[in-house]
Amino acid sequence: MGTQMTTWITICDTCKRTGWEESGQETTDGENLARLIEAAAQGVPDLRTRRVSCLMGCKAGCNVAIQAADKLNYTIGDFEPLQEAAEGIVAYAAKHAASETGQVPYREWPQAIKGHFVTRHPPLPKGDE
Repeated sequence: MGTQMTTWITICDTCKRTGWEESGQETTDGENLARLIEAAAQGVPDLRTRRVSCLMGCKAGCNVAIQAADKLNYTIGDFEPLQEAAEGIVAYAAKHAASETGQVPYREWPQAIKGHFVTRHPPLPKGDE
């Protein structure tokens, strides 16, 4: 296996699930999930987190991107802001970081992320490829 590189967990902190307006919550569902993911990722090697405002997946919030240079990148969504989801996202991202290509065998996917994949993006070409 080659050199492990940083995998980024990019979390949409503006996501609001259906019913959020009626819930009376002050923080968005995305902020709540971000806080849980950040805590779960604390101290995990080769993982970093960041928050962004809007990943444009509003129909299926909460949304997260799993990204690393020169690897397959993924958008996963339709999560509830729960501990189980956060732990599954972090566990998957750690496997992504350990993978040469970013592809993680299905049998290794945490149950909490199965059914949540939205898109997969190939790595950008290098130079003038």
